[in-house]
Amino acid sequence: MPTRVCCCCSALRPRYKRLVDNIFPEDPKDGLVKADMEKLTFYAVSAPEKLDRIGSYLAERLSRDVVRHRSGYVLIAMEALDQLLMACHSQSIKPFVESFLHMVAKLLESGEPKLQVLGTNSFVKFANIEEDTPSYHRRYDFFVSRFSAMCHSCHSDPEIRTEIRIAGIRGIQGVVRKTVNDELRATIWEPQHMDKIVPSLLFNMQKIEEVDSRIGPPSSPSATDKEENPAMLAENCFRELLGRATFGNMNNAVRPVFAHLDHHKLWDPNEFAVHCFKIIMYSIQAQYSHHVIQEILGHLDACKKDSPRVRAGIIQVLLEAVAIAAKGSIGPTVLEVFNTLLKHLRLSVEFEANDLQGGSVGSVTLNASSKDNDEKIVQNAIIQTIGFFGSNLPDYQRSEIMMFIMGKVPVFGTSTHTLDISQLGDLGTRRIQIMLLRSLLMVTSGYKAKTIVTALPGSFLDPLLSPSLMEDYELRQLVLEVMHNLMDRHDNRAKLRGIRIIPDVADLKIKREKICRQDTSFMKKNGQQLYRHIYLGCKEEDNVQKNYELLYTSLALITIELANEEVVIDLIRLAIALQDSAIINEDNLPMFHRCGIMALVAAYLNFVSQMIAVPAFCQHVSKVIEIRTMEAPYFLPEHIFRDKCLLPKSLEKHDKNLYFLTNKIAESLGGSGYSVERLSVPYVPQVTALFPSSKKPHKPRHKYKDEDRLSRRKSIVDTVSIQVDILPNTIPSDDVVSNTEEITFETLKKAIDTNGMEEQEKEKRRLVIEKFQKAPFEEIAAQCESKANLLHDRLAQILELTIRPPPSPSGTLTITSGHAQYQSVPVYEMKFPDLCVY
Repeated sequence: MPTRVCCCCSALRPRYKRLVDNIFPEDPKDGLVKADMEKLTFYAVSAPEKLDRIGSYLAERLSRDVVRHRSGYVLIAMEALDQLLMACHSQSIKPFVESFLHMVAKLLESGEPKLQVLGTNSFVKFANIEEDTPSYHRRYDFFVSRFSAMCHSCHSDPEIRTEIRIAGIRGIQGVVRKTVNDELRATIWEPQHMDKIVPSLLFNMQKIEEVDSRIGPPSSPSATDKEENPAMLAENCFRELLGRATFGNMNNAVRPVFAHLDHHKLWDPNEFAVHCFKIIMYSIQAQYSHHVIQEILGHLDACKKDSPRVRAGIIQVLLEAVAIAAKGSIGPTVLEVFNTLLKHLRLSVEFEANDLQGGSVGSVTLNASSKDNDEKIVQNAIIQTIGFFGSNLPDYQRSEIMMFIMGKVPVFGTSTHTLDISQLGDLGTRRIQIMLLRSLLMVTSGYKAKTIVTALPGSFLDPLLSPSLMEDYELRQLVLEVMHNLMDRHDNRAKLRGIRIIPDVADLKIKREKICRQDTSFMKKNGQQLYRHIYLGCKEEDNVQKNYELLYTSLALITIELANEEVVIDLIRLAIALQDSAIINEDNLPMFHRCGIMALVAAYLNFVSQMIAVPAFCQHVSKVIEIRTMEAPYFLPEHIFRDKCLLPKSLEKHDKNLYFLTNKIAESLGGSGYSVERLSVPYVPQVTALFPSSKKPHKPRHKYKDEDRLSRRKSIVDTVSIQVDILPNTIPSDDVVSNTEEITFETLKKAIDTNGMEEQEKEKRRLVIEKFQKAPFEEIAAQCESKANLLHDRLAQILELTIRPPPSPSGTLTITSGHAQYQSVPVYEMKFPDLCVY
């Protein structure tokens, strides 16, 4: 019980001390003397200058009672302090607060849990008081340290341990509320404070038995959970802390999260890490989301040499963060996200390739296999993140990302890609090609461009259709799927899924619009490139059923989205050429692949005949399909792609009624107003590049790639697109047809008569085609080889042409491209005397 003084001494003591002494009863169980407490409160309010002395005296008594373990009187003293604190709001309360905080610190330093909880409760009450003016000299370093230590309490009694931890969390919450909004005060956002506060909260959040996997913003816990569950209380405090974070201190609040997850190895499994960053992304202000994404990317770079599962865990956390940030403000981190992810994709493929090359027999092989599977987890996580991020971007940003990723795809023979593949080798390079194309496929999903030129510009289409991306059936599948994403602007692809004979195309309810001028221009410029890719893709030996299905879908989508009458004719020529190649089989394809091509042609011609709705054409196609159903079902997709389909031994003895005939098709289309002259010209893949690449190509792994590079090197001798006639110098001058003739009225009339010129052009093309059809192959090859060598050495000089009257040249070169007709133009004489180009 407290020490009593005599009446004489009591009268001589200061009044505030007498008032303070009177609130303490003789028996602490009786509690605070309320009547005397009211007198003390009235005195403090009436004489606020005495508050500091009252506080000092109460602090002196409390310190003495704490040392003597008089818990009852300690409780009475703290109750009196709380009431005085709530009642007085004058300027003189500042010194009193210092005494109050000193007493709270004494309670927190004591080893008794009840006193620690008592001090915490008093501090929380104080934290909820809004002061009129801030106190710039007051610091809370001790309270941050002490409350953080209480959050990690390891008391042997579970109930007491929980009570202490709850008190620590509530104390941290009080400190945050008291200091976080005052920028002039000693900030709580300093790293030394955040490194204590954030891990303490995360430590208690870890105790949640079931991690919340909700997609939306985490709901606020109920009041009961806040008071009784340390985990829920810590989570609520963590949200409140992040919600108050500003631009300058966001990083200080997020970095301790990474340190905690690293220290406790919580990236694998990463459920808790995902839960934490969901809370972070939903709690912070939307405009600061990119700060968190940058921090995750930075941590991923720092952990690039960690185990694959750790990296995969970080990437999955990034995926969750990106999924939330993509709905709001992403900021300037778009390219940084993709660049970092693609860099780590390359690193993962490099690690995988090194493990495969370094693997040996026994346990090392098993270990390498395990690492290989782990790296695939990393790669899949990166691709999912890229795809999700890209699919949530606006179209203008997505087109930039498509170009960015395409620029990373290794294309042999060029230096356009910016990804370092020097350490990958052939297998690693193929793997990175597949990974990047899968990423590109995810980004292009759902992309809708108004014109095909916007979706497939030349700088994107050329590397996409590169021969380097045709050396593997999986690469070809991905390339076609990317093209489908960009071509299918009316969501028709799902209706075309699976190669089959469609009885009535009208039942599919195909959506299409009139072909615009930009799309027509695109097909004139790039149509041959698309046809060539499809043609060569059909003749690959490693094709599987999915390849034929995707090639069929490609033809159908071009018909729907990009085909006018001219393109329809070209597509039919392409289909007939594929049929001829399967019959002749110059490439020695297996019988399954030959029948697969025949089935593809049948499915497509059935589709296009119904799309253009020419009755005679539909009748011919239907008749051929009917005969095939009865006599050669292996020429139809429903049979050839079925398990255990019987294949023929050869195709040479089949009746011509089983094939689609060019003359029948031309007759049927010509009767409906189509220009069918070009149907009589066999389709031959055209070379799109006139000048060979100066870079040394990668060693080809396929016979078609050798042919492709040969055609690039001698592209001027393409038998369809370029026709060459050179007259030798040894011919006498009087036998040479002069290139200059007298200009008269008749010659001008002939020049104006375009119909006559068109007939001459047609006759010239007919003679050239006849020559190439009937002349011996050796003679044509020798002639073209000699002319090619001559022109190849002098093509560079074409750029240096000068205009002047032609002096009876000794040779001529006539160039035509596809079915385009070029009119006569003035002669441009080159600086070498024996060759002129018209």
